[in-house]
Amino acid sequence: MAQKVALHVYLGHITALLSLTGPGLRQILNYANNSSRAQDLIAELNKIPSSSPSPPSHPRFAAIQADVGDRPSVQRLVKEAISQFGRLDVVISNAGWTRMTDFGKLEEGMVDEDWDKCFLYNVKSHLWLMHAAKGELERNEGNFVVTASLAGVKPSGSSLPYAVTKAAAIHLSKALAVICSPKIRVNSVSPGLLLTEWGLKFPEEKIEAATQATKLKRLATVEDVADHVRVLATSRSTTGQNIVVDGGTSL
Repeated sequence: MAQKVALHVYLGHITALLSLTGPGLRQILNYANNSSRAQDLIAELNKIPSSSPSPPSHPRFAAIQADVGDRPSVQRLVKEAISQFGRLDVVISNAGWTRMTDFGKLEEGMVDEDWDKCFLYNVKSHLWLMHAAKGELERNEGNFVVTASLAGVKPSGSSLPYAVTKAAAIHLSKALAVICSPKIRVNSVSPGLLLTEWGLKFPEEKIEAATQATKLKRLATVEDVADHVRVLATSRSTTGQNIVVDGGTSL
């Protein structure tokens, strides 16, 4: 039986999603421009012992550069992934963009460039990726998982354009689940604030306020989100769902 392949799109804040590793699951990491960071991560991942060693012609991990805000680049990314690994079973569509502003000030949410770029990376990139991967995912009855945000569920977050386009990403995922059934399962996961390299840019008082706003008095971690993505990426009976991972903030 051929080893399954997962494509993780965009070298962003949820690199722990690569803990999807399991017997027979090979993985491709997309990155936008930081090749050294990508290769360092690949080297680190290759140190993980494997209970199912891949033949030399089929590496366990690889990195492919592509700007997912450019449709031809997305198409090339999928073609290269299939060419290198022979198949595609799971796509983790983790692209996203924002510019940090004051969500509560309407004037700061009136920048056209922010709206255009948020819509490009938070919505259209997922649509383009599904369109490019659809044939292969249908052939393998695969899974497509979109990373959305709590900001798309509860009006909040780093900016108004970000919140609105993340809500659009959630609805897009549900629409794709309908359109691409019955062969492909499509779901989304919506984390609250994650203390990643990007999340730590928030002021300390905002991080503390976000923590206190949770019912569990703790922010979700990258590993928490990865656990939910792993379930969605392997489930054969779940589609059209948005899983909120926010410690109860949205309750």
